[in-house]
Amino acid sequence: MSGGKGAEGKGMAKDSETERKEPSGRVGVEPEELAVLVGPSDAHLRLIQQGTGATILERSGELVISGDEPGTVVATRVVEALLAAIRDGRRPSAADVKYALRMVQQDTKADVGLLVTEPVVVTHRGKPIYAKTRGQSRYVQAMLEGELVLCYGPAGTGKTYLAMAQAVADLRDGRISRIVLTRPIVEAGEHLGFLPGDLGEKVDPYLRPLHDALQDILGPERFRRHLERGTIEVVPLAYMRGRTINDAFMVLDEAQNTTPSQMKMFLTRMGFGSKMVVTGDITQSDLPSGQMSGFCHAMEVLKQVDGVGFVKLTGDDIVRHDLVQRIVEAYERQQAADAVGE
Repeated sequence: MSGGKGAEGKGMAKDSETERKEPSGRVGVEPEELAVLVGPSDAHLRLIQQGTGATILERSGELVISGDEPGTVVATRVVEALLAAIRDGRRPSAADVKYALRMVQQDTKADVGLLVTEPVVVTHRGKPIYAKTRGQSRYVQAMLEGELVLCYGPAGTGKTYLAMAQAVADLRDGRISRIVLTRPIVEAGEHLGFLPGDLGEKVDPYLRPLHDALQDILGPERFRRHLERGTIEVVPLAYMRGRTINDAFMVLDEAQNTTPSQMKMFLTRMGFGSKMVVTGDITQSDLPSGQMSGFCHAMEVLKQVDGVGFVKLTGDDIVRHDLVQRIVEAYERQQAADAVGE
């Protein structure tokens, strides 16, 4: 984008277009901030303008936001949120812009400082991992403050990845001495006994998503060294029986696929100095028909127990491809329609 008075980039409107409208908002911006704010080829500005119908033009160190209400109000609040994040050292992504738009469109008085947060951890590539939505911020805060957190929500909301990131942060800062990650092994179509390889090779595909997340955060070499030293364990849930695990960050993923007895077994593995995070999507159980999910059972049993935190993530917290959010919303609509028809 070319800066300066009367600048006209791909995402900018012509001066003549702005002159036909009464400016509704002005936001001061420095040239280096402007370069980050507008995004590659003005992509961020186009998202804001398309989402609000407002016109945004840079003039003499200010962004002039004009158009009809309420679009200009939303656009101004989104620009303010993004600039606050930039001034705090972040480089907002297109996902950040889209979430800020959704947030402010739902509530124009929403906290536009949401995007100004400390990173949970920085990956081996130097990429900071942030909570990107209000729900994710509550989730991270719950993990920082509580010893047991149950987090549920649809695919793409960052349940597992943020738990891994927080576990790595706690290990780095010496709050715990090891990480223990587990999943239930639910056989869908193929029995383990008929799959090729030894037991480790048989269960590896079930645990691979946990490996992938940690390798993304730590890098393959550091992850391998942690596995060799035992500071990170990635094991099937059945291997947890009979253990008491002290001074660890324990994560149970895909918890909707546990039975009540398996869930109780996991929860009672907590030792001194440990914390637990349990994640799952209660709408996607792979258990046999009629089998109660241990995750749903635990949320009912533990709802009055002090020290247990519950975090619900929704479609608004999805930070994957936009299509994932639309898919989740479509399934939710169908689920609601099926419930009405029953």
